[in-house]
Amino acid sequence: MKSKPEVKSEPTLVRPSRRELLVRGGAALGVLAGSAALGRAVWDKGGFGVGSAEGARQVRDFRVASARKETQFAELAIARSPLAKTAGEPPLAPMQLVRNALEALGGMGRFVSRGDIVVVKPNIGWDRMPVHAANTNPDVVAAVVQIAYEAGAKRVVVADGSCNDPNRCFQRSGIWRKAYAVGGEIVLPAEHRFRTMRLKGDVLDEWPIFTTLVDADKVINVPVAKHHNLAKFTAAMKNWYGVLGGRRNRLHQNIDTSIADLATFMRPSLTVVDAIRVLVRNGPQGGNIDDTREMHTIVASVDQVAADAFACTLIGQHRDNLPYLKMGHERGIGTMYWENLRVKEV
Repeated sequence: MKSKPEVKSEPTLVRPSRRELLVRGGAALGVLAGSAALGRAVWDKGGFGVGSAEGARQVRDFRVASARKETQFAELAIARSPLAKTAGEPPLAPMQLVRNALEALGGMGRFVSRGDIVVVKPNIGWDRMPVHAANTNPDVVAAVVQIAYEAGAKRVVVADGSCNDPNRCFQRSGIWRKAYAVGGEIVLPAEHRFRTMRLKGDVLDEWPIFTTLVDADKVINVPVAKHHNLAKFTAAMKNWYGVLGGRRNRLHQNIDTSIADLATFMRPSLTVVDAIRVLVRNGPQGGNIDDTREMHTIVASVDQVAADAFACTLIGQHRDNLPYLKMGHERGIGTMYWENLRVKEV
């Protein structure tokens, strides 16, 4: 006797009730809200929360107002070592070049008063030796420290937020030894030295700031002129990356605007650009001596934008190719037309 074929029943679709739909929707929203909260929690404090920015922009303005008014002095000075007249004749030492440039600006005494606490901000970003020209030349840093003391400074502090291990950077760059030898106080970045501040820039909103670099009477920016694979050229304005804590490498996604934001925040008393030996390609770290060129030049200015606009020509760049210069110019931080300043070459 044949058995009857099994008849499979079709699954029955049950339409959820309105209450069940509300419960499921609420659960989904809860998951989304939790994900958002988690994302916010793991996002470090240095972020891009421009839309939520509140409160006034904090600016550290160390400029000396009288420095622009005394018209007998240059606003931008270029000190170059003369060409050797005989073979084997050494170029002028960095100390002499720094003195020559500062004297053209009227002397360090126009920028540093007796009893001032002065911060000198070199580029000590990389675990490189002076011959690689990735950091500021240590003799240039020492010269600025010594001349600031001669002008009456009470204390001169040398600090930077390095990219590589700070101990190695400060030592291999030669800056620790040279600056300390002339009385400079060396301060390495440490977690307790950072405080969140509101920059309220187009990219930089709140960010941890290296307080040693901003708690001073005067700040002297002492960058090195060099090639940069993203920004094309960097010196004074980009040097303020060293005031930042947090994951600042994320800022490279919008490097020009972040440079302009930082230069808006930090306005130094004086800028001294080191171009003794210049990294002309494969910056910012370099590492190959063949990528450097001796130029024996110092550029000093009361205008950090102008200093960069001139210094970029040393590696064959033009101001029009550097968007952050135009941003700085349009924000009124300085001028990209350096030739409009009182310029003196010595």
